Order: sequence, then C-alpha cells, then structure tokens
Amino acid sequence: MKKGSWIALMCLCALLLGGCASNAEVAPVPTSDGADKKANVEQVNWPKEKLSTADNGVPTLNVYVADKEQIESMDLETYVQGVLAGEMKNDWPMEALKAQAILARTFVLKFIQEKKSRYEGADISTDIEEAQAYDASAVNDRIRQAVAETEGLVLSAGGELPYAWFHAHSGGVTERAKEGLGWEKEEPSYTQTVKSNEPETVADAKEQQSLSDAQSWEASFPFPEFEAACAKQGANVTLNADTALTISQRGDSGRAVKLNVDGQEVNATDLRIALGSTKMRSTLLTSLKVGDGAVTMAGKGYGHGVGMSQWGAYGMAGEGKTAEEIVMHYFREVSVQKLW
Repeated sequence: MKKGSWIALMCLCALLLGGCASNAEVAPVPTSDGADKKANVEQVNWPKEKLSTADNGVPTLNVYVADKEQIESMDLETYVQGVLAGEMKNDWPMEALKAQAILARTFVLKFIQEKKSRYEGADISTDIEEAQAYDASAVNDRIRQAVAETEGLVLSAGGELPYAWFHAHSGGVTERAKEGLGWEKEEPSYTQTVKSNEPETVADAKEQQSLSDAQSWEASFPFPEFEAACAKQGANVTLNADTALTISQRGDSGRAVKLNVDGQEVNATDLRIALGSTKMRSTLLTSLKVGDGAVTMAGKGYGHGVGMSQWGAYGMAGEGKTAEEIVMHYFREVSVQKLW
C-alpha cells in the first residue's frame, strides 16, 4: 500500500516454515528499550538457505523494482528502508517507524520462505500486488535510523515467523484473522482482539485530516454496483428501496462477518474487496441503509483490523512505548528476536 492508501492487501503475505538460523554468537546491540539483544537468542525458522549472506551477516536480495522493470541486488536492510518509507510516513514517531520496520523485515522473510516471486529470478518485488509497498525516494535519515536500530529484528511466534499483518486504523479494537480477513485456515495463535491505542487528535492540521479520514468513513454504492459485488459471491439479488439488508454475524470486535442481503448471505470481507477497500474502508460498520437507488454504509477504522494498527503505533509511540512493546501489544505470545 502506498502512503495514505493504507490498504490491507498486505494480508496476502505467506506462509510456512523453512531452515533454522545458526547459533553463532555476535556482539550484543542495544534495543529500543535499552536492553542488550544477541543474534539468535531464540532459534527462529527463517529461509537462510535460500539467501546469500554478506560478510556482515545481512542477507542479500534480488528485488524486482517494478518502476524500473529490472532486478536489483541489495541487502535486506536496504530493501526494508524502501518498504518502511512506502508503508509509513517518514516523519512519524521513531518508535512507530521501528515497529513497522520489524514487521516489514518479518514479512519479506516469510514471503521468501513460502512463496516464489512472479518475476523470474527475483526473491521479491516492489509490486504492491505481490508484496509490500516500496518508495526509495522517501527514504530519509529517520527511515535509515529506524531500520539501523532494528537491524535483524523479526517477530517470532514460538520459533516461527508469523504473518506480519498490519492496517491503518483499527477503529478502536483489532480483530482476529478469520473475522477480519476471512482467513480460511486455522486461526494463528498470535492474533487477538485487543483495544488499540489510536490518538483522538494530533496537533498538525494536515496530519489531523489524515487521522480523521482513517477514524471514520461513509460511502454510497449504487444498486448495480452493490448487486455486482454480491454476485461475485453467488448472491444474485435485485435491490430496491424495500430490500432487507442486515448484519447477520459479527466478530468479537464488532466487525461484520456476514451480511444478509434479501435473504442471501454475503461475506463482509469479500464484499469489501469487491466494492473497493479504499471506499468501503473497513467491516466495522456503524450504519447500513438501503434507499434512493444506493446502499449507504458508514464505519470506523481503515483496513482489515488484524495485527498492528499503524495509527495505534503512532499513539503508543507518543505515550513513550518502545517498538518492541508496540508489536507485542498487537500480537499475542510473540517475541522479538535478532537474526543478524
């Protein structure tokens, strides 16, 4: 997702386990909370065997750069700089940036572990449809600092790389994967419904507008558009002003899981994708109406609501929380481990 679009297409990051990291000791480095952390304190399964490694221990990636239409070789930390600049504003609080860097690093390793890039010869790409957003032009000293201070740090869920899900704004509370993403596999052990920490207001007027846009939204969908979105799920309906439209199932966070459209069931997360996730910004619906030739809905938050809220990270950083405290608030039973 590009800055400001906050889409949770990131949800498609994948998936199982790979090789084990070595137990070689390296000098400890200071973490954001002042504690020392050594590489491989806990053995983490990551795709070391799939990547070449520089003398400093940092893996090297072959990255297909979409806007240049060519593969470039770069170390993983340089790639994470571009991702961080693409996923979060480079003037945001440092600990929020560092939390996002930890997730970005976890994401790319998880991708390489289980997926093959659609671009031959590449480990991963800057194509948003395949992986994470990437904006090397927005890399500044703060981005470089955030990446340097989290070098080699990833999330570990019992020694496995988790799905590093995140979203723009939770609307106040996060959701588990089955309800927030329509996740069809077994619910991961590390997802949870937890109160988020998004600020109500911020001082900067331009930033306040961005926050307000993420806090709540309203959108209208003409009947033909809404009917077409339902038809993608096999619900062939013809809407009129008297059509019954209700939320038939909600998740623990209150997000809509199923909608009943004139007696037919529709999956809320699939409907959001079909209608456009930048227009139907979340499934945490507060209003749902039929009339005047359109379905009008309103809701809170921006994104699928699973994992880390970026605005929540902003708020927690402002309260003095460290990057590690931030990511461990949103993911259950995880630790932050250093791989190099």
